[in-house]
Amino acid sequence: METPSLQDYFIQTHFFDLLPLAQQIATDRGYGEIEMIEAVCRVYDKYHQYPPAHNRTAWFKTVFTEKLGEARSEILARRRINQ
Repeated sequence: METPSLQDYFIQTHFFDLLPLAQQIATDRGYGEIEMIEAVCRVYDKYHQYPPAHNRTAWFKTVFTEKLGEARSEILARRRINQ
């Protein structure tokens, strides 16, 4: 079975139109693909709890940036535990 790609995750979470923005945010801040995948999944969860009231793109930018940091922390913690 093939591992889903970054694009697959953005399609499944209904944020495919925002993939270029997400890639730019991640690149500007030094995040990688694994962190982006974790972050978009977290954004999707938050979207169902607190959907944007007006500007979906601005909401996504704010939440995705926040979730990238959380994703990195979680990934580093998992790596540390598994060592």
